[in-house]
Amino acid sequence: MITEIAPAPERVVSGSARPRGGRRAWDEVPRWQIYLPLSVYLLFTLLPFYWILLFALRPAGSTSLVPWPVTFEHFGKVWTDRSFGTYFANSVYVGLATLVLTTVVALAGGYALARFDFRVKRGFMLALLCSQFVPGALLLVPLFQIFAGLSMINSLGSVVIAETVFQLPLSMILISGFIRNVPYSLEEAAWVDGCDRLTAFRIVVLPLLRPGLIAVGSFAFVHAWNHFLFALMFLSDQGKQTIPVGLNTLLSADSVDLGALAAGGIIAAVPVVVVFAFIQKWLITGFSAGAVKG
Repeated sequence: MITEIAPAPERVVSGSARPRGGRRAWDEVPRWQIYLPLSVYLLFTLLPFYWILLFALRPAGSTSLVPWPVTFEHFGKVWTDRSFGTYFANSVYVGLATLVLTTVVALAGGYALARFDFRVKRGFMLALLCSQFVPGALLLVPLFQIFAGLSMINSLGSVVIAETVFQLPLSMILISGFIRNVPYSLEEAAWVDGCDRLTAFRIVVLPLLRPGLIAVGSFAFVHAWNHFLFALMFLSDQGKQTIPVGLNTLLSADSVDLGALAAGGIIAAVPVVVVFAFIQKWLITGFSAGAVKG
């Protein structure tokens, strides 16, 4: 039996619970105690990025600690000679398709978990949580047999489906938390005005879920972009490989071209950095909203 969940009563915060005085505890901390650890952490984080830029931009055979003269020969080599242009396009396709499928399916499942109550709901939520402890390697054999039966081996669609299935549990849990934070009374008001459930959801609830959808979608995209295992196992044609597998092809048993490998790593990292630079505001807001129980 499925029933709708009644809206929870609003909580009232008394004035006595607010902090007294205009100063907060961390205002008393000296600035150097904040900036010094942050500077050390920033140096520890940015040093590997400078090192990979150094190898990617300096000429082959150079040992200088400054990338001068700057050369882009390594980028041209991996983009054309090593087929990184094809790998890049395949990764974009897999990432965007996984983003769309994960967001759409998780949105429907998250709404059901947030707005309806049914007998196996707690068990279903527990199963979703437990599925996060299952490593992707354990799914390779059953997924390979399923895709082989569907003649989807060596198809980008198999990687998209595998990545979507792998991302759905956490995405559904997060989106259900976002929907619980939307007041139930807003949907009720839309129903009174003559909207059906789907129309009320599209007009009232969906616009308020923008930060949550961006957070879930970006998380799914980045995971699909960086994931190595599924693309390695399900794709055998070199023309259908993705960026992580392409980076692996730059390694050989005899030697490693550090310049080409560094250039390939930058090509793989730049799209993710650009995406996060544009959506960081929505990402922080979305994850903060999903972490608060409504």
